[in-house]
Amino acid sequence: MSNQGVRGFYQLTETIKNNLLSDVNCKTVTTGNLDDINLDKQDIFPLAHLIINNVSQEDGVLRFSISILNMDIVDFNKEETTDLFTGNNNLQDILNTQLSVSNKLIQVLRGGTLHQEKYQFDGNASLEPFYDRFENELAGWTSTFDILIYNDIRHC
Repeated sequence: MSNQGVRGFYQLTETIKNNLLSDVNCKTVTTGNLDDINLDKQDIFPLAHLIINNVSQEDGVLRFSISILNMDIVDFNKEETTDLFTGNNNLQDILNTQLSVSNKLIQVLRGGTLHQEKYQFDGNASLEPFYDRFENELAGWTSTFDILIYNDIRHC
């Protein structure tokens, strides 16, 4: 009996972290409880936060439900703006760049090396924007998706 589920957890989370950090629009990757991040420290942005929502044991596989928040700090321009669509901040830029980070990661997981190593992206990802979240006005996207990993632990 091996510990594929344990190794799979490490390999999956490390692969996600490394892929996120390879993007110029992601400076820091954190994991765990969102409340534990020091969001006041401005030099860590843009930031991605990995949450394992749950793992379900199915016939022969472990299903990881994962959420990733890709975010950046909204900067406000003190000059008056006449463009009501874009406003006087960088919100549109954040939504554009962080959607790109999310999209690239999902495409790598869907057909990249994890897929070849019998890690399967299952179904479709859901991407939801968020605005003015947390104390220091962060914006970005929450991506939620499932990854299946072969479970080689069997009953005797």
